[in-house]
Amino acid sequence: MTLLEHDRQAVLLTVELAEQAGPADADRPTPCAGWHLTKLMAHLASQQVGFAAAARGTGADLRAWGPTDLGYRQAAADALAAFAEPGLAERRFDLPEIRSGGGFPARMAVSFHFLDNVVHAWDLAVTLGRPVPVPDELARAALPIARAVPTGASRSQSGAAFAPDLPVPDEASAMEEILLLLGRDPAWRPPAA
Repeated sequence: MTLLEHDRQAVLLTVELAEQAGPADADRPTPCAGWHLTKLMAHLASQQVGFAAAARGTGADLRAWGPTDLGYRQAAADALAAFAEPGLAERRFDLPEIRSGGGFPARMAVSFHFLDNVVHAWDLAVTLGRPVPVPDELARAALPIARAVPTGASRSQSGAAFAPDLPVPDEASAMEEILLLLGRDPAWRPPAA
């Protein structure tokens, strides 16, 4: 399976999970510190729209990454459509939320998108009390990307994309290692109501 195929599968997992959420789930806490499900879904939608803009060459404008009126399914479909457009491999993606002042090669940008969707699929599943749907093949494909995410003091700053990494035991699965590397506790579950 190619990176784009893996990415598509991860995005579709997030869509499937998002569609299982109902109005009563809006205030459920998520593994993302201080976020409830509504805020996580808004973040996911804006990321899909932002990555679609970046794939089409208009991602440098931070407004492309802001709140969107699109429903999550439509935002995800927009990103998948943008990634399927001819010539994607030759493009550079401006991702101002990661770094300003220059684009990323398409393969690297798609890998960021893929990892983000794998992790957010887990976030959605545990928030909703569902079994984690990330197939091992997908987690194994995302693991080298997670291992390459920089660590250090920047992860402790307000607004950091990931919390400081956590120790990874030898027996960790690929998905558990991804979560630990990105500062998430694989044992996290929502507090009891």
